[in-house]
Amino acid sequence: MKMTVNIIYMKEIIRDRIASLRKFMKEQGISAFIVPSTDPHSGEYVPAHWEARKWISGFTGSAGTAVITADKGGLWTDSRYFLQAAGQLEGTGLTLFKDRLPETPSIADWLGRVLPEGSKVGIDGFVNTTAEAEALQLALNGYGLCLVSVADPFETLWSDRPELPLNPPFILPECYTGLSCTDKLEQIREGYRRNGAQGILISALDEIAWTLNLRGDDVHCNPVFVSYLLVTDAKAILYILPSKVTPEIGEYLFRHHVETRDYSVIEEDLKNYTESILQLSDETNYALYLAASSATRIVPAPSPVKLLKAVKNDTEIAGFHAAMKRDGVAMVRFLMWLKAAVKDGKETEVTIDRKLYGLRAAQEKFKGISFDTIAGYQEHGAIVHYEADEESASTLKPEGLLLLDSGAQYLDGTTDITRTIVLGPVTDEQKRDYTLVLKGFIALSQAEFPQGTCGTQIDVLARQFMWKAGINYGHGTGHGVGHFLNVHEGPHQIRMNHMPTPLQPGMTVTNEPGIYKAGRYGIRTENTMLVVPGQETEFGLFYKFEPLTLCPIDKEAICMEMMTPEEIGWFDRYHNKVYESLSPMLTAEEREWLAKACAPLV
Repeated sequence: MKMTVNIIYMKEIIRDRIASLRKFMKEQGISAFIVPSTDPHSGEYVPAHWEARKWISGFTGSAGTAVITADKGGLWTDSRYFLQAAGQLEGTGLTLFKDRLPETPSIADWLGRVLPEGSKVGIDGFVNTTAEAEALQLALNGYGLCLVSVADPFETLWSDRPELPLNPPFILPECYTGLSCTDKLEQIREGYRRNGAQGILISALDEIAWTLNLRGDDVHCNPVFVSYLLVTDAKAILYILPSKVTPEIGEYLFRHHVETRDYSVIEEDLKNYTESILQLSDETNYALYLAASSATRIVPAPSPVKLLKAVKNDTEIAGFHAAMKRDGVAMVRFLMWLKAAVKDGKETEVTIDRKLYGLRAAQEKFKGISFDTIAGYQEHGAIVHYEADEESASTLKPEGLLLLDSGAQYLDGTTDITRTIVLGPVTDEQKRDYTLVLKGFIALSQAEFPQGTCGTQIDVLARQFMWKAGINYGHGTGHGVGHFLNVHEGPHQIRMNHMPTPLQPGMTVTNEPGIYKAGRYGIRTENTMLVVPGQETEFGLFYKFEPLTLCPIDKEAICMEMMTPEEIGWFDRYHNKVYESLSPMLTAEEREWLAKACAPLV
C-alpha cells in the first residue's frame, strides 16, 4: 500500500513539473519543447546536473527524449526500455513512442501532426549537438515549423537541481600516457591547420582529458572532468569551474602553457572570438556553434583528437597489456569461485557483481569500473543492456547460462570483457547457439585484412555462421576502448551500418558477437583486441588482431562437431597464451584451476 501511495504521489509531481514547463513555454512563445538525455559535451553518460529528461518525465532509463506541447507529451526510447518506460510513464500524461519501429513517427513527424504551421519548437542548444539541431530543423521545415534555441528552463524550474561536479581533476603521469600535454597540443594544431583553420574548440570530455593528460571523476564510470578546451596558434584555454583548479593543477597547466577561464564564460568568449577561422565538430553543442558562427568563419570538421586518441602509442599499449593481466587475474579468481558458490543457492546477479568488484579492487592501479556490470542469468541474459538491482535480481542455480559483461578502469588501461558461463546442465539449443557465437568470435579474431579496411567490411565475419542459421543480433560487433578513458571510443567501430574510419595498428577494438532469445537466454563472448601489422605482399600491407583480454572461455557448452580443426587450433593457442600470461601471478591452487580451464579441447 505504501509503495502504491508513493507511486501515485510521484505521478502527481511529474504532472506538476510538466505544467511548470508548459508555463515557461508560453512565456517564451514556443509551442513545444524537446528534452534529450544528453549534456553539453555529447557524452554517453551525463552528470546528474543534466538529467533533465529524467526529472521532467519520471522515466529513469539511460536513453530517451521527452517532447512536451501545450496539451500533449511523449517520450521516445528504444526497445531496451519499452517495458520500463510503459510503467514509469503511466499516469503522467506522457505517451510512450517505441523508437525505431516502423509504425512509430519521428519526433519531427509527430510535431508536424499536432502543431499548427508556423509554430516554434524550442530546444536548449547546450544539450543538443549541431548535427542533431540542423537535422531536426530540416525535418521541421517540411511542416512549416521553426526550431529555436532558448535558455535552459530547468535552471529555474528544477529547484533542487544537482550542482555541477566540483571534484578537481588529477594529473596522469607521462609514464602512463607516453606523450606530454605540450606534444599533444602541437599535434592538434597541426591537425586543424591542415583544414585551413586557426583554432579549434574541443568539447568532448574524453578528448580534453587525453589532450591534457588529466583525469577526473565527474562522470559515472568515465574518468573525465567537465570542461571545454579552446586551442589556437597563440594559446590554449581550459574552461573549467575555478574551484576545480588546485594549486598543483594550476602549476601543471601553466607549465604546459594552458590558461584557465571560468566554465560559464565560454559562450561569451566565442561571441568575441578574434581569429578568422575556427574548426568545430558537428558534435559541438548547438549553442556554442551559434555563438562562434556569429563572430568567425567555421570550418566543420571532426576533431583530430578522435584519431590521435584512438591510435595508442607504445606506452599506452604496454599499459593495456599490464592492465589486462591484472584484470585477468581478477577474472580467474572470480570464475574459480563462482561455480562452487552457485551450488549453495545464495548468490544472485547482484552479489556476484559485488564479488567481482572486490576482486578487481584488490588489483594494483584499480580506479573503478568502466561501465555498470551486466550480469544476466538465463532469460535476463537476453536483455542486451540488463542491469540487475535488489528487486529484479535472479538467484543463480547450478544450471543454465550466465552472461557476464564487465570491465574496469586502471591507471594504465581500460578493460571490457564478456564471458557466458555454464553454471550447470544446458540444452542442445543453448550449446548450438553458444558454438555459433564462438565460431563468429574466432573468425573475427583470426581476420587478416588489407590496409584501408574499415570495421563494416569485416563485421560479417562474426555473423556469418549465425546468418546461415537464420539468427542475427542488433548491436555492433566491436567498438574502440579508451586508455584509462571511456570504454566506448570512436571513430572506428565494427558494425553492420557503415563506419568509414579505417582500422589502423595501435587501435583497440572489441569483438563481441551474441545471440539473444527473449525470455530464455542470452550468449555473448567478448575480448578486447589490438590492431597490429600483419604480412606485406605484392598486394600491399595487411593488418590483423592480437588479443589483449586474458581470460579462459568456458568449454562446457561447445558442440565439438560444429568446430573445425582451424577453430580448435586458435582456441587452444589462445588458452595457452592465457595460461602462460597469468599463471606466474597466481597461487598454486589457482594455477591448477587455470590449467584445467585452459587445457586443449581435444
